[in-house]
Formats: sequence, C-alpha cells, structure tokens
Amino acid sequence: MSPLSLQALETELKQLDGWTIENGKLHREYKFPSFVEAFGFMSSLALVSEALGHHPEWFNVYNRVTIDLTTHDAGGITSKDIAWAQKANQLA
Repeated sequence: MSPLSLQALETELKQLDGWTIENGKLHREYKFPSFVEAFGFMSSLALVSEALGHHPEWFNVYNRVTIDLTTHDAGGITSKDIAWAQKANQLA
C-alpha cells in the first residue's frame, strides 16, 4: 500500500468533516457530553480497528478523544486511514 498523493489527500479531506493534517498524520479531536460516551466511542472503534486491521494513535481525557492516523509501514496516510476516519465520523 502506498501513501496517498497530496492531490488525492486534499480531495479526501474535503469529504472528512473535522479532520486535518498535523505532523504528517490525519488528526481530529472529538468532544462528547461525558466520559462514558467518549469511552463508548473508543470501544466501538476498537472493533472497527480489528475488522480493518488498522489501529489508531489515540488519547482520551475525560470527554475528549484525540486521534492521529497514519499507515506506518507505508510511510504516510493511505486509503486505510481514510476508511478508518470515515467510520469514526459515522460512529461519532
């Protein structure tokens, strides 16, 4: 799998509400009404991660979940990261 070209990445970002590029990774912070809802979101995405065989870098503090995505073995952002981000937006 190869990293997306800059043009392809820009096209995909237009369709990924709330996601940006930070430090060469797809980045987003979600905010929920409570810790339980934030943790539930992460639990749901853990199942998605296993199904996709792709795991995020993420961080949780109370009601916030911060996510960074990149495909390490490809050396950049790939279609796997885009698919994961789309699923995260659907679940949020």
